[in-house]
Amino acid sequence: MSQTIYDTTPMRQVFKEGTWDVKLSFLVMGLANLVNKQFTKGLLFLLSEIAFLAAFVIQIIPALQGMISLGTQEQGEAVKEVNGVKLTVQVAGDNSMLLLIFGLASLIFCAVFVYIYWCNLKSARHLMALKQSGRKVPNFIEDFKTLADGRFHMGLMTVPLIGVLLFTILPLIYMVCLAFTNFDHNHPAPKSLFDWVGFASFGEVLQGRMAGTFFPLLTWTLIWAVAATATTFFFGIVLALLLNTKGLKFKKVWRTLFVITIAVPQFVSLLLMRNFLNDHGPLNGLLQTLHLTNGPIPFLTDPLWAKFSIIFVNMWIGIPFTMLVATGIIMNLPTEQIEAAEIDGASKFQIFKSITFPQILLIMAPSLIQQFIGNINNFNVIYFLTGGGPTNSEYYQAGSTDLLVTWLYKLTVSAKDYNLASVIGILIFAISATFSLLAYTRSSSFKEGAAK
Repeated sequence: MSQTIYDTTPMRQVFKEGTWDVKLSFLVMGLANLVNKQFTKGLLFLLSEIAFLAAFVIQIIPALQGMISLGTQEQGEAVKEVNGVKLTVQVAGDNSMLLLIFGLASLIFCAVFVYIYWCNLKSARHLMALKQSGRKVPNFIEDFKTLADGRFHMGLMTVPLIGVLLFTILPLIYMVCLAFTNFDHNHPAPKSLFDWVGFASFGEVLQGRMAGTFFPLLTWTLIWAVAATATTFFFGIVLALLLNTKGLKFKKVWRTLFVITIAVPQFVSLLLMRNFLNDHGPLNGLLQTLHLTNGPIPFLTDPLWAKFSIIFVNMWIGIPFTMLVATGIIMNLPTEQIEAAEIDGASKFQIFKSITFPQILLIMAPSLIQQFIGNINNFNVIYFLTGGGPTNSEYYQAGSTDLLVTWLYKLTVSAKDYNLASVIGILIFAISATFSLLAYTRSSSFKEGAAK
């Protein structure tokens, strides 16, 4: 009983009531373990503290200072005279990118040490609980067996966690930090230094010279996401209902024909459709040969035509996915309700409206939300079909069909405006997270799951 009490006792109370070794463990890590003959565990804690203190003085303090200043000496060239000959030599300077990365890595290292320090305090509290209850203090082997049996999953997660910290968390934090700097084409690193500018980049995107590009692209991004999601969902369900109609022959053949578009890589289909809809492509050639048009229809070169073409091509690619999912749902719907409705004289449209569609929507609501967020960030369709074009002189580094995500790509690769691209990335995340949370928490699937 007392063990459970002390294992949940606040650390302030542990420090007040603990013995001298427990109190000193707040300062010297692993001391309580060493006093209680847990030498291996105590030495690991102590070595961790020594290594951290050494790294803190040698590496962490300079790294944090560099992250705050982002460098003071720019790289450049200088003329040096050697034996009467003037030579141009490179002058070493600071690299703002590396200073920022090393500073962030140091903060993550400190966070990891704080966790190890907390484990040290928990171990001291546990030893205090064992001694208070009169129980035997386990040795290292017994401790290891307990860890292997009860927390084996935590041990297995150590390596993946380190990978996530280094290759996911660190780049994400680095990207977010760039939004608060002036790292752009005017301050190209590593040749030039960039500085912290606070929320200036956000103001430039939301109210400054970039607002004339951001808000039109945001509007088109939301229109595209709604249209792309709604069309593929609706026509996918219609196609699934047609393919599951009683009496339809060669159902498997029809399904196979529509699923072929999934078997073909998406970028291949998009590039083929780009050539097909070109001003001098097969479709325009056929229309002019049949004298249906006097000239080529600007499917991809006119802003309005291009947007409709994108939505249409996306239907060609996305409908089979919805059709497959809807087919599985329709085949497993309870037939009793449908048969009862048919006996009562309900038409097929009424059955679809009142029974089939609500049940499909209930099951597919999370998938719809996922599709909507995916369409907000649908890079492939825009990039491979139109490349963001046609060009628009009123936009900065963007075309008429660019989404926010393709604009972000151009700001990064073409314009080298990394701070603006980082701001756009943060805003895209905020929009996607807000829409997904609001939509999911208001869906019937979430409400039914919460009720259970």
